[in-house]
Amino acid sequence: MVKSVPGKKKTGPKEKRPRQTFIVECQQPVEDNILDAAGLEQFFKSKIKVDNKTGNLGEKVIVTREKTRVNVNVELPFSKRYLKYLTKKYLKKQQLRDFLHVIAPIKNKYELRYFNINAEDADED
Repeated sequence: MVKSVPGKKKTGPKEKRPRQTFIVECQQPVEDNILDAAGLEQFFKSKIKVDNKTGNLGEKVIVTREKTRVNVNVELPFSKRYLKYLTKKYLKKQQLRDFLHVIAPIKNKYELRYFNINAEDADED
């Protein structure tokens, strides 16, 4: 009869957690020279929390930029809504929150778009 020793864990191959890529597309503001995608990338790198610590990305979170889009490759579990929160925080810091909003056109993507002010002006006439 073999007894298990308390406090001793079985060692085996570490299971890989699934990864997912979230995209923040900021094409319209970047083309109008209102927003800098590199600034958003740096903001994500400095503010994303991993294990309740900022600046502790390691292998779990990889932030990259391709022209007007910022890709965030994460090890699950990770909240997409957390990216929306950080994007809104960046817009507030840059004083752009009154002009841009964050929407989710598809499952793993956010876009920065202008508020549609022209529709409100047409209603007043």
